[in-house]
Formats: sequence, structure tokens, C-alpha cells
Amino acid sequence: MSEATLFDWPVRVYWEDTDAGGVVYHASYLRFLERARTEWLRKLGVDQLALKENTGLGFMVHRMEIDFLRPALLDDELTVTVAVKERRSASILFTQSITRADGTALIQAQVRAACVDLKRMRPAPIPVDIADRIAQA
Repeated sequence: MSEATLFDWPVRVYWEDTDAGGVVYHASYLRFLERARTEWLRKLGVDQLALKENTGLGFMVHRMEIDFLRPALLDDELTVTVAVKERRSASILFTQSITRADGTALIQAQVRAACVDLKRMRPAPIPVDIADRIAQA
């Protein structure tokens, strides 16, 4: 699978995202990346709550690599991107980035999310209808 079209999600940095110096705390970037992947799924028509209730499946981060290039600061307007780099039967490898409104690259990340049977906490195949939506994205 070739890398899919980028999905963009806007984020503004609030006090709660920063440390005492007004610099974004490293864990806040994880939330920004997660929100963008969630909104990407929503755009594809995937309701994660319905997925859990109807199939017992959910997506969980299996692996994440992050390069922290530059800091984001209080009140910065950011863009978080999501693109599918690879889809396997039970996981998706995403490339993600976070940039400031002026185009400055702040974060580069690769995230592998696994489809998991939430009762057994074991990998499970991505449902065909979702896999098809991913392939068409």
C-alpha cells in the first residue's frame, strides 16, 4: 500500500498542554497525535464506540517512534497530519507530523496501531469494511 493522502487536524496549544515555562510538555504531543488519528477514523465513518460495542474490537498503539524537532509554545496554532504508510491484516502503520502555522516542523512520528480483541487483549483482523475504507482513503 502506498502512503495515503494526508489528513490534517488543527490544534491550538492551551495552558494545560504546557509546562511552567509555556513549552508543550512531551506527553501532550501524544494526545495531539491520538486526536488526529481518531478524527481520521471518524472521517472514514468509523465510530470507535460502536466498533467496541458491536464487535469487541478496538485500536491500540503497539509501537511509536517520535522525533522531537522543535518545541511548540503556549497559544501556537498547530497542524497534525495522519497518513497510512502500511496496512497489515491486524495493524496500521501511520506516519504523522506536527507543524506550527508558520510551517516549522515540530514532530515527526511513526505509529503502529493494532486492532485488538478487547476481551482477550489479543490482535484481531481489522474488519473488512474498515479495511476497505482505509484502502480507499
